[in-house]
Amino acid sequence: MSHPEAAGIDPRGPRFTAAVTAVLLLVTVVLGVGGAAVAAWILLTVICLVFAWSAAAGIRRNPFSVVFRTIVRPRLAPPAELEDPRPPTFAQGVGFAVTIAGVILGALGVAAAVPIAAGAAFIAAFLNAVFGYCLGCQLYLLLVRARVIPRT
Repeated sequence: MSHPEAAGIDPRGPRFTAAVTAVLLLVTVVLGVGGAAVAAWILLTVICLVFAWSAAAGIRRNPFSVVFRTIVRPRLAPPAELEDPRPPTFAQGVGFAVTIAGVILGALGVAAAVPIAAGAAFIAAFLNAVFGYCLGCQLYLLLVRARVIPRT
């Protein structure tokens, strides 16, 4: 039986998700450098949990992807082509790895780690949202070519 996402996803969905995520990450950075360390840590924790959920359950189950599919996509023309969901799902795992480092270090009292992790994740989300360049997807493809991740 094939995976439900095997048919592909609308490539505009991950860009929408990246745009929402970028805004939330930018707010996290501003809170973190603006002296609201606890609020920044809480917001980064929520973003981290979304990354974890999306990496584990698949990009289509990301809450922002659901908003895209149910509210935004019906108002758009059909996509020219569909995209393999594996690279953007992997990218969510990369986002999780970056943000969990900030969450853990922030919980241990390293307040600067929260805006730094949020800033790093923001750069990746911004590149995807604005330019359609997904750093995590590129890492996925590199690992497939290096045979670290199977091609299936």
